[in-house]
Amino acid sequence: MLQIDALTFNAWGRRFFDRASVTLPNPSKVGLVGRNGVGKSTLFKLIKGELQPDGGEIGVPRSARVATVDQEHPATTTSLLDTILAADTERAALLASLETADPEHMGEIWSRLMEIDADTAPARAAEILHGLGFSTADLDRPMSEFSGGWRMRVALASALFAAPDLLLLDEPTNYLDLEGALWLEARLARYPHSALIISHDRELLNNSVGYILHITERKLDLYTGGYDSFEKQRAERIRLQSAARVKQEAERAHLQSFVDRFKASAAKAAQAQSRVKRLAKMEPIAATIEERVSPFLLPSPPRPLAPPLMRLEGVEVGYGDDPAVLRGLDLRLDLDDRIGLLGVNGAGKSTFAKMAAGALGIRSGRMTRSSRMEVGWFHQHQIEALDPDQTPLDIMREARLQDSDQSHRSRLAQFGIGFDKQNTTTAALSGGERARLLLNLVAMSAPHLLILDEPTNHLDIDSRRALLDALNEYEGAVILITHDRSLMELVADRLWLAADNTVVPFDGDMDDYARFVLDRARGGTAAPSQAAAREKRAKKQRRA
Repeated sequence: MLQIDALTFNAWGRRFFDRASVTLPNPSKVGLVGRNGVGKSTLFKLIKGELQPDGGEIGVPRSARVATVDQEHPATTTSLLDTILAADTERAALLASLETADPEHMGEIWSRLMEIDADTAPARAAEILHGLGFSTADLDRPMSEFSGGWRMRVALASALFAAPDLLLLDEPTNYLDLEGALWLEARLARYPHSALIISHDRELLNNSVGYILHITERKLDLYTGGYDSFEKQRAERIRLQSAARVKQEAERAHLQSFVDRFKASAAKAAQAQSRVKRLAKMEPIAATIEERVSPFLLPSPPRPLAPPLMRLEGVEVGYGDDPAVLRGLDLRLDLDDRIGLLGVNGAGKSTFAKMAAGALGIRSGRMTRSSRMEVGWFHQHQIEALDPDQTPLDIMREARLQDSDQSHRSRLAQFGIGFDKQNTTTAALSGGERARLLLNLVAMSAPHLLILDEPTNHLDIDSRRALLDALNEYEGAVILITHDRSLMELVADRLWLAADNTVVPFDGDMDDYARFVLDRARGGTAAPSQAAAREKRAKKQRRA
């Protein structure tokens, strides 16, 4: 389906690919991985023809349909369902042709419509939309009524519904909640054609693809299996390459020693010349480059506070005179709690985080929290809210007025913002660099509670692992909202579910929740109510 031969591409003062070649099996689902900035999105633009290579070729069969996901679908007056149905251009064209077709061609058109299951199209479109979080009532709403984030989901739904021969997805889970990410993971695993997916989501790469395409050192290396298998294969390849290089260097030194000793000897001249030729023919084995990622600095609070950190009894919270977003909250948070907050977009997760951070007051009920509790709050809109003209050094100066510039620079370097980037405007930093800066800043005061609302959107896999390591070493409480299932599983020891205008403990682990989400997407399971959750916990306690 996709063949790349000796691809070379230069842009923006650097070389992205240097005679890179790969052939992808057909059909296949392939995860495209590599550090931030190595050229993953650039490769997509080259495949689509938006950029032209400086050398080599990119081959896709002429008849193949290639599709990608736009940033967001336009805000038109067309209904949501009709927008998705229009993505199947063949079906739309056939239906339109029925209105003007000659009687002798009608049978041919109807036959083709039957071949492509045109009559089941509305049900298939609705299933995709439901899996991505849209309700049945949404299907007849015009596109103009949906926010930009929801229109991005529409663009993804359109691409999945059209089912092109080669589907290109660039970080498709970044604008989904965990529920949408779980559904997409299952959907991609059974996608019938080829797909090339840029993703930093380890679970998606383990469960949805059969190959990993790795961009490193301006080359393309294809590995079979998911991401865990790729890591093992790559580690073994690096080990073998290092061993071969050591062996080659020893042989090179031995040959050179012979040449140096006997090049002036008439009796050994022929042998010395033979070794010189052998040295010249030896292809040097490149030294392996260890790709290191800077750690996150999440200092633990110096002194624990008396429990609980926070207690909620019958709490209701909302905005202005609007109806309550959350009500009947009866929860307790202690210093050693690691809470994973689940729920679909719009269920109140960010409202709960805002209340827990002290940025939104309660309407009624009782909230008990220590007056000495320090909170570090990272939310998903902070990156967009950064002043594009400020530099990391400016931001650090504002945050730590009492420190010297040398201290500011040293701390930024620890954050992974090198000296060459510290006077660069935030607009020129990558999303990953801005996320690193903010995540480290919110934790700099050693808070008792860290609230992280989608912290991984701009982080590559290695940076996500570094964040995981830092969170597991951090000794304060954590409330985590993320669509990254792997991070949720490895950080959270308790799950709370936002649903039905409240937040209740979820009795189960992430595997249970994944099953719950997929069952609900098929229309078989409703979100558990607060009363049901309480009854389930009571029964469990009685059995104990």
